[in-house]
Amino acid sequence: MTAETITAEASGIWKLGDLPVHRLGFGAMRLTGSAAFHLGTPSDRERSLAVLRKAVELGVNHIDTAAFYFSSLRSANELINTALSPYPDDLVIATKVGPYRDYHGEWGTAARPDQLRGHVEENLRQLGRDHLDVVHLRRMRQDSIAEHFGALAELREAGLIRHLAISSVEPRHLAEALEIAPVVSVQNRYAVDRPDPEGDEVLRLCGEHGIAFVPFYAVAGEAGEAAEAGSTTAHDEAVLSVARAHGVSPAQIRIAWTLHQGPHVLAIPGTGNPRHLAENVAAGALRLTDEERARLDEARARRG
Repeated sequence: MTAETITAEASGIWKLGDLPVHRLGFGAMRLTGSAAFHLGTPSDRERSLAVLRKAVELGVNHIDTAAFYFSSLRSANELINTALSPYPDDLVIATKVGPYRDYHGEWGTAARPDQLRGHVEENLRQLGRDHLDVVHLRRMRQDSIAEHFGALAELREAGLIRHLAISSVEPRHLAEALEIAPVVSVQNRYAVDRPDPEGDEVLRLCGEHGIAFVPFYAVAGEAGEAAEAGSTTAHDEAVLSVARAHGVSPAQIRIAWTLHQGPHVLAIPGTGNPRHLAENVAAGALRLTDEERARLDEARARRG
């Protein structure tokens, strides 16, 4: 099979609460343009719309987005709404709140708990929804997330949110959230070239609790949001050698390694390039051998 014929179904299924999704999803951040959070060159609108439609054609039914994903001309949520509405019944759209950007794109202070309803309602308006499937509270360096997460729990009770999730957290924050309401997903930075004992612990705890662990920047590497093309060009020799053995790109190996971390681990690689999209989805079908996984894990440990 070629990359163009492999669908997200090959990655397997996990449930976000009661919502089944393929483990290979799509991150919308890079749809709007280049540079960090896209204050650089805006994307081509028609190409971005085509990427979204192609993602759904390839079986992607989990899209990660946020109202603060926008450039001078593009909004990720508006692109999603235009490309995919009326939405397929099985499509799960996860968004996040906490960070704040003004209309000029400048970052403001983190949202206060009493401001989160406005952030949720902005996502609802942009996406054209009457409720949000999954909302992640993105921690912005605050020591405790209880007040913010509690505010989202109230919005869940009010019917604006179906499921709650958290992002950029330590193990103690997960415990704190679980005391307040169920958590269906944790989004943390996590990658094959980024040793992170605390991240490993969060991943383990998520598995124990049946919570999805969703790494971000797994393909972008150390460059993170500043990676223009969406994936790093700095790869360990272990990644390169495994990629050569499978005849695939290093980015596909990074995605495959991510998915191999556990059945509860989801991948949300993002791109504005249709060819890269097909390659990313095809990575969900890659199966690494025990020896290849050990080689990648050892290379990761050496970076610690």
